[in-house]
Amino acid sequence: MAAVNIKSLKESQIGEFLNSFDTVLTDCDGVLWMETTPLENSPEVMNKFRDIGNQVFYVTNNSKKTRKELVEKCKELNFQATEGDILCTSYLAACYLKDLGFDKKVYIVGSTGVSKELEQVGIKHYGVGPDIVQKDVPYMSFQRDPEVGAVIVGFDEHFSYPKILKAASYLADKTVLFIGTNRDEKFPLDSNIIVPGTGSLVRCIETCAEREAVIVGKPDTYIVDALKKRYAIDPKRTLMIGDRCNTDILLGTRCGFKTLLVLSGVTSLTDIETWKNSDSQEDLDLVPDYYIDKLGDLLPYLKNFERSSSA
Repeated sequence: MAAVNIKSLKESQIGEFLNSFDTVLTDCDGVLWMETTPLENSPEVMNKFRDIGNQVFYVTNNSKKTRKELVEKCKELNFQATEGDILCTSYLAACYLKDLGFDKKVYIVGSTGVSKELEQVGIKHYGVGPDIVQKDVPYMSFQRDPEVGAVIVGFDEHFSYPKILKAASYLADKTVLFIGTNRDEKFPLDSNIIVPGTGSLVRCIETCAEREAVIVGKPDTYIVDALKKRYAIDPKRTLMIGDRCNTDILLGTRCGFKTLLVLSGVTSLTDIETWKNSDSQEDLDLVPDYYIDKLGDLLPYLKNFERSSSA
């Protein structure tokens, strides 16, 4: 399997590529923007995809924000978006429980993104915010709330020993559901500081609870189940765009999507070369169909593109 640099394609091949999909799923951080700065020409590319008739979905493992908050961010950075276009893991965790008919309370190790999305579907919760060790209150005195029927672990800047204790204690009851928003180990930042991602927190609680979480974010395929249930998408005519092969590209591979890697985030061209020469199927599944330096590089091809009537 060999990844193809889109820039190396002939004009006719570029047209064939653009005609081969009518649904676009894209990661956000590292693909469309870095923090609050849009990457060059990425808004124009995504808006052009929509203009030529594609369904466009913003698919992010970010659980800190709600769909509404992400729509606001998109609009601030000049991306066209509605709440129906956003698939963030805070929303997906709420969808997962709603689809099960869940009617108990959730203990959250996470942020207000998760709590607000749970509130939107009428699910009770607690746990968001600081929970520190207090010298005058022995942590061993913790009493489980009998109403709790699920634990959700997302990104939590207030991650602490008491939170690990409470989550694992609830999960000692095997009937309590265990949901992780994603397994991203760290964030794509241009610095020498390693910023732990949600996957590090999920793994910590999995270790303590001796249980494995159900993951609703990429690369696990619940996200596609949710898409199919709520929208009409054809996997064979879907493009997945991402900057991280072990989440974005692997999701696409597992679901039969076409995959496009941008080299503006986590994964490098060196990584791709290593994987495509591997004998391991796990490594080969990480190799994208196509790659490009940055998403904005597609703009010249899209400006003059007209969708074929046979597509």
